[in-house]
Amino acid sequence: MKTPTRQRLVEAAIRRFYRDGFRNVGIDQILADVDISKTAFYKHFECKEDLMLAALESQNAWAQHIFQSMIRDRGGPTPLGQLHAVFDVVEHIIESDDFHGCIFVNASMEFPLPHEPAHKLAAQSKQAIEDVIHNLALEAAAINPRALAQELCLIMEGAYVTRVVTANRTTIDLARGIANLIIAAHCSADREGEAPADPHLPTATRLATLA
Repeated sequence: MKTPTRQRLVEAAIRRFYRDGFRNVGIDQILADVDISKTAFYKHFECKEDLMLAALESQNAWAQHIFQSMIRDRGGPTPLGQLHAVFDVVEHIIESDDFHGCIFVNASMEFPLPHEPAHKLAAQSKQAIEDVIHNLALEAAAINPRALAQELCLIMEGAYVTRVVTANRTTIDLARGIANLIIAAHCSADREGEAPADPHLPTATRLATLA
């Protein structure tokens, strides 16, 4: 069955924007990839910005689905196992041959004003991933589920940026090691036999108790 033209445009736009940047890519390049005319393009989108936003929305939905599916597959049946598997997923992403950083970070850098639609979509995507991890943290009985989710997301973002800038293959090992310490500091199931941690202590203080 032939892929609908709109979907082909969105998929081609994702590839182009991710590899070459949003501002650097012209409509003609995408039309050449899909092999359609401008007249056909305007039946689906009013302008390049509309296509760009559709591409980001599509990537956001795909990323959430794949992210949740992969952490379930790699982390097993327990929420704690899935929390630890988050960085197995990060490793899979940053070691891909076509990894060029996070498309949503790229979008927010090219469109830095908070009111710009692309920037808003990037922020929404980041929040959605944080919410996925927050739900796992809740199920894992973390001391402060929201803080744990925010801290793990910060490490994820650092891993994405560091890997693409430095090409250092030890990036994921550093990120996973820090994440494991933070998960242990938040989750009592990872600290069997120890006294419960004080939920009001900052994570840095709780980490010191693990040393």
